[in-house]
Amino acid sequence: MRHLTLVSVCLTGAMFLAACEQESPKEYVEKTFRDVNVVDESNLNDVMLTVADPNEAVTYFRSAAKEDPTRIDFQRGLAKSLVRAKRNQEGVSAWKKVIEMEGATATDKVDLADAQIRNGDWKDAEKTLDSVPPTHETFKRYRLEAMVADANKEWTNADSYYETAVGLTTRPAGVMNNWGYSKLTRGDFSEAERLFGEAVRQDESLFTAKNNLVLARGAQRKYSLPVIPMDQVERAQLLHTMALSAIKQNDIETGKTLLREAIDTHPQHFEEAVRALRALEA
Repeated sequence: MRHLTLVSVCLTGAMFLAACEQESPKEYVEKTFRDVNVVDESNLNDVMLTVADPNEAVTYFRSAAKEDPTRIDFQRGLAKSLVRAKRNQEGVSAWKKVIEMEGATATDKVDLADAQIRNGDWKDAEKTLDSVPPTHETFKRYRLEAMVADANKEWTNADSYYETAVGLTTRPAGVMNNWGYSKLTRGDFSEAERLFGEAVRQDESLFTAKNNLVLARGAQRKYSLPVIPMDQVERAQLLHTMALSAIKQNDIETGKTLLREAIDTHPQHFEEAVRALRALEA
């Protein structure tokens, strides 16, 4: 055992001396610790971008970027954190800075377009997406392209982009909900109903899609709830949505009946439904 330990020490010493032939012992030690710090720093960056409070992450990355403004990973982290914190105007400015830096990628441009859309800068987002190489085929890119096409009422393009985006993700519920809403605004209620139903099948927890599904059915005067998973509170809320849809189409008595059912279904006091029913009966 003593011989093995001696061999190990000698090998370590030989490796250290070999490194020192290229650089001084002090430089070698500093480089080793610097490499370790980069690994730890990378892990901390990931934590700040995923589980940390968004505004705390902004403070962290802003400080890090100030210390080393040439590090694109710090600038990216700052831009992402600003968007997570819903500070979209600042996020747009941060992403613009990122795409001007050495090492910027097409993904950075897509993230800039995302921030611009969140900030309501639709025309700027369109220009940004136009600058992304056509070879950059990602789910996020096509989802944003679809949203921009929707905003421009370019329905054929929007449908094509939505379809492509759905094929590029294993979790398509959100984009199917967006696609369904696009169909709903165009007055294609049956297709909207189909897409919302598919979104719910993909993600049973997506209440927005459930609510939109009821709106699509109500627009066709289908005043019965679809057969989908829902708890008691969700059922009451969906009955309330259907009641409002009926009232909007002047089916007042149907709306009253649905409001009463919503009130009876809800496990607590359903103030919104009660207020709507009182207004109708008054």
